[in-house]
Amino acid sequence: MPIYEYLCPQCDVFEAIRPMSAAAESTECPQCRQTARRRMSVPNISRTGSAAFQLIDSTYRSASEPQVVSGALPATGNRKTQRYSSNPLHKKLPRP
Repeated sequence: MPIYEYLCPQCDVFEAIRPMSAAAESTECPQCRQTARRRMSVPNISRTGSAAFQLIDSTYRSASEPQVVSGALPATGNRKTQRYSSNPLHKKLPRP
């Protein structure tokens, strides 16, 4: 549910958690019982620390600030590696 901020003329800003359908333009202040008007504020999106937002941020950052890689490159031989399967039924299959 979204968090709405209300500004009381006597007290300070307070928050109310309500569904979108029940968000009124004014409500009663929980401390002094005066009418408080809803205040427009920025959404609280940037404080999330989920893996999806970290991935998006690192993708945007890599466009202008690529990471410096040090060390040798991996070997690129033309060797064919044999795939291993632990399934005993795969041993009965014909080999190329």
